[in-house]
Amino acid sequence: MQEMSTPRAAILGVGHYVPTKVVTNADLSKLMTTSDEWIIQRTGIKERRYIEHSGIGASDLAIDATKMALEQANKSLADIDMIIFATLSPDHNFPGSGCFLGDKLGIRGVPALDVRNQCSGFLYGLSIADAWVRAGAYKNILLVGSEVHSTGVEFTDRGRDVAVLFGDGAGAAIIGPATEEGQGIKSIRLHADGSGAKDLWLEAPASNHIPRMSHEMIDAGKHFPAMNGKQVFRWATEKMPEVSREVLADAGLTTDQVDLFVPHQANLRINQFVGGKLGIPDSKTVHNIEKYGNTTAATIPLGLSEAWREGRCKRGSNVLLAAFGSGYTWGGAVVTL
Repeated sequence: MQEMSTPRAAILGVGHYVPTKVVTNADLSKLMTTSDEWIIQRTGIKERRYIEHSGIGASDLAIDATKMALEQANKSLADIDMIIFATLSPDHNFPGSGCFLGDKLGIRGVPALDVRNQCSGFLYGLSIADAWVRAGAYKNILLVGSEVHSTGVEFTDRGRDVAVLFGDGAGAAIIGPATEEGQGIKSIRLHADGSGAKDLWLEAPASNHIPRMSHEMIDAGKHFPAMNGKQVFRWATEKMPEVSREVLADAGLTTDQVDLFVPHQANLRINQFVGGKLGIPDSKTVHNIEKYGNTTAATIPLGLSEAWREGRCKRGSNVLLAAFGSGYTWGGAVVTL
């Protein structure tokens, strides 16, 4: 009996969407003690996007990103046979945003899985999609990273260091069997280390508290995210180059063969540091944090989608992806488009 060859999974199309409401550093300086100069110097961020009004969730932002990805992949909604939705800001605590998105797209009955790996969520989802396509379990997987951060940060001096970082946005990719020679996901590596979990976390509400949320928790601001910025910076600038070298070695590529580097957009200084360590020039690196801030699970697909449409990559390009975030979790991937 002749063995069947395992199909390589590929990114067939990508798309993105951001809300129309632009919030500048000057706008934030009216709400807390900060300035355009202070924010740019520490983060590289000049502005970010926020949802226009109440009632818009992560699944809503994902709709237009999905349609753009489908168009590039030359697929239709009827072709989607699985949804993987990466987010740390789901529409509701449960059920998952993937279910809400499936309903809004009108593809009821299609299974949906939410991935809660924060800034590394898209890469964790890509690993799952890659395995499922290669196993023949699903053929056209919709992989989404989407976030609404603006409704969950504290616009006061107490919350300033976190509030200035985050924005709302969505990115989507269609993952399916490769259609061209040499195309596909060449390598993915994932990691986690929970010893740093409380360096970047949201403490409440929490199921290990009775009650899950109290007036004392609210008064203490425990329902807003907290971050040890120095520790996150130190870990990110160590682990992102490390995992990038891992996946490049797996794929048999050198940094010189990388056509485009799409790092997670947490801080411009982190990405410049990582690029410098790897020897990848800015001309080959995606930096869009100045426009959108940190959109967590959405940053990589959003950055790849924009770069592709700007002509910075094309079919056949070797793309390096890397992320680090809460958990701690981190990962890398090498993809030939």
